[in-house]
Amino acid sequence: MDPRTQTSAKYTPATAIAVVVANMVGTGVFTSLGYQIIDIKSTFVLLMLWLVGGLAALCGALTYAELASRLPRSGGEYNFLSQLYHPSLGFVSGWVSLTVGFAAPTALAAMTFAAYLDSSVSHLFSINRMTAALALVAVVTFVHGQNHKASGGLQNWFTVLKVLLIIGFVLLVGTTVDAPQQVHVLPRDGDGTLLMSSAFAISLIYVNYAYTGWNAATYITGEIENPARSVPLVLIGGTSIVILLYLALNAAFLYAVPMAELEGRLEVGVVVAQATFGSTGALVMGGVLSLLLISTVSAMLMAGPRVLQVMGEDFRLFRRLAMRNSSGVPRAAVYTQGGLTILFIVTSTFESVLVFSGFILGLSSLATVLGVFVLRFRKGVDKQAGSYRTWLFPLPPLIYSAIMIWTLSFIAFNRPQEAGVAAVIIALGFVSYLFTEKFSAPTIDPVAKQE
Repeated sequence: MDPRTQTSAKYTPATAIAVVVANMVGTGVFTSLGYQIIDIKSTFVLLMLWLVGGLAALCGALTYAELASRLPRSGGEYNFLSQLYHPSLGFVSGWVSLTVGFAAPTALAAMTFAAYLDSSVSHLFSINRMTAALALVAVVTFVHGQNHKASGGLQNWFTVLKVLLIIGFVLLVGTTVDAPQQVHVLPRDGDGTLLMSSAFAISLIYVNYAYTGWNAATYITGEIENPARSVPLVLIGGTSIVILLYLALNAAFLYAVPMAELEGRLEVGVVVAQATFGSTGALVMGGVLSLLLISTVSAMLMAGPRVLQVMGEDFRLFRRLAMRNSSGVPRAAVYTQGGLTILFIVTSTFESVLVFSGFILGLSSLATVLGVFVLRFRKGVDKQAGSYRTWLFPLPPLIYSAIMIWTLSFIAFNRPQEAGVAAVIIALGFVSYLFTEKFSAPTIDPVAKQE
């Protein structure tokens, strides 16, 4: 059956918002504060880190919203870069998503889930962490390969649970801490210097990683109800929710425990829970974090396969990835993504990949955001009633680009090895495109094609 002619139920905007929130709220916000405190001892600057990172994500979401509204097709950067620039750039973006962009972070989230689950039940019995991680990926992959109702239901329930647990944790910490620490929300002497320091730039890299996923809805655009109207609201609404959650969560961490006790600690959430609720609280927090990560794994296994799907629609060599089941779900792509994730878990080679994959994905999102200028230059501004145009244009794309260029430049100059590996991955992507094009020429017009 031709995947283009199938009709089926689609994801609701609520499910799409759940995908955005779940993609963003993962391990980063629960693990990075301890390392930020090593060089930054100001609560104002620490909170500014999360605000600046959130501002960058929101500016990116505002810009992506216009692109998604005018180029409403699944695939995220693959779709945008193919139509705005050249199919080769879209292919390289898809190549990155295929090799490291989704499978590696999904594997990390699954293994972190297993670690937290093991720590929460270790006083009762031990579990094999790899087995737990593999089981989670296998079950979630199977559910997402069935139909939109099952897939969306799984995503909605676990994302709602995630948000409620975070809100509950913040409220409990705020009302039960015996010796609260002072949290400054206004700048003090020396804070200006810290904001412009290399320590701030280094920490911003990890904050940007924690915000990764704000563009998740664009990967399933073609499967969202009324995408031209819904996707902009989904991107902006989902990102705004996460900014508020991140600020509240980090303020709670800083409020509950002295910085000296958090400095250099990876398991910040467990440290705060133990200081606030005792050893039992720490065990409960481990279980809570494991539940939070289920929705993260689920969201990535929902979004990633859509890149493979549209690549299969455009390149005959990958046409099997475009095949959908009777419910309109790209089951082959979902199972392929799940298989790659399992491979990363079994081989445990993904950790070295994550460092440079962030650099590659940053380049991809930067090129996409700048593409709004290309779109407007080539096609003008969409003035039709009901169409979305980036608010306060051109400030959002300019702000996002400035923050991203600053971050990427810092990585290139200070982590040349990772930047070099990223360059090799990109070069291999172009070589693969040339090979693929020879045997499977694209079937779309890079500018006009829309689903």
